[in-house]
Amino acid sequence: MSIPRLLIAGVSSGSGKTTFTMGLCRALRRRGLEVVVFKCGPDYLDPTYHRLASGRTAHNLDSWLMGEAALSETFTRHAAGADIALIEGVMGLFDGASATELTGSSAEIARMLQAPVVLLCDASGMARSVAALAHGFASFEPTVSVRGLICNRLGSPGHLQLVRAACSGSEVPVLGGLLDAPDAALPERHLGLHAAVASESEPRIERWADAVAAQCDVEALLELARSAPPLGAASAQSEAPARETRCRIGVAYDAAFHFYYEANLHLLERAGAELVRFSPVHDAGLSGLDGIYIGGGYPELHVEALAANSGMLEALRAHARAGKPIYAECGGLMYLGEAIQTLDERRHAMLGLIRGVACMRNRLQALGYVEVETSDASPLGPAGTRFRGHQFRYSVFETSAAPARYSLRVKRSGELRSEGYGHGPVLGSYVHAHWASNPAIAEAFVAACRP
Repeated sequence: MSIPRLLIAGVSSGSGKTTFTMGLCRALRRRGLEVVVFKCGPDYLDPTYHRLASGRTAHNLDSWLMGEAALSETFTRHAAGADIALIEGVMGLFDGASATELTGSSAEIARMLQAPVVLLCDASGMARSVAALAHGFASFEPTVSVRGLICNRLGSPGHLQLVRAACSGSEVPVLGGLLDAPDAALPERHLGLHAAVASESEPRIERWADAVAAQCDVEALLELARSAPPLGAASAQSEAPARETRCRIGVAYDAAFHFYYEANLHLLERAGAELVRFSPVHDAGLSGLDGIYIGGGYPELHVEALAANSGMLEALRAHARAGKPIYAECGGLMYLGEAIQTLDERRHAMLGLIRGVACMRNRLQALGYVEVETSDASPLGPAGTRFRGHQFRYSVFETSAAPARYSLRVKRSGELRSEGYGHGPVLGSYVHAHWASNPAIAEAFVAACRP
């Protein structure tokens, strides 16, 4: 299966991967090409920009969460038919779940997909040193093919000429650069970038597309993408057809809740769920839903609207009283609790389906991959159900009285903890689960929701 593709990696976080990926994507679309974009790692926010730039849903690729078979299947399924696939890396090229191996890194995904790597570096304050940096990245891991360099945050067009000359004859040629433009930077908050808003982001995307078209060798980047070898049969295996509709699952989706792995939603649909989006912020109630999935997001930024929407609060409470499943992750867990306490120490009443208060903190409270095993039967399956996920949060969930049993056993950085809360059909935790690590979970959730 021939799929032209590039993996756009960084020397480190903050190298400008998202900016360049958006600009290149839009520049290629201006040429009439169909572009599909993927994001390495567990990030939810960068794909919102990719969706705007490409006009297509962006999908996560995470070798630690998904495993090679699911990752390859996801890539080939969504890249099929596109003229080119762009894969934005995570952190630095070799950063991942291990300090000594490629596990979970952009480099591992480049190797799995045999994708040529274009490396971005922050070249501010550098000239010939860029050549040494590129040589080091290209020679560090022979199974990863670093084939081009984009220099970001350049001081002037002359600066670009200097780094081109420094890398002349190198195994990693400079294929372009972007001038430093702080006024066009993407807005950030503590979880990374803000979620993309079309009215605010489109002018930036267009501006970066202009810059890429003017300052980068787009033709050489296309040739590099087309040099990627065909993917083997194992990478292109097809999936089972979707089942007939078995239930209707409401997916909370608005400014407060929008962190979902597209793979999870796809698995639910394949298992027979009709997914119905609803807004805990704006909608007055629910209509004919058999189950509820509340993902992560920024409920702390919308506490007043959430607390004031009494119709939705009562509808979700009635859903739980009827014994219908509710599954919530991170921001969703915060909504399930009795209240959210903001940084000003004000408490805003929430659903109260789980005893406890979600308290915001100024500092990061948890970050990293986790392995999870359920302690009890839940909407996700029987006790002992295992899956992988990720945590990134600035809040803690404080309970006035610890539950008799926690719902999950969570292993993070080698340490085993009891986490997760719920009872009967209700389950909430801080873990963003990726169900490609155990597709049976989607089947179990659909079965639990089936009327």
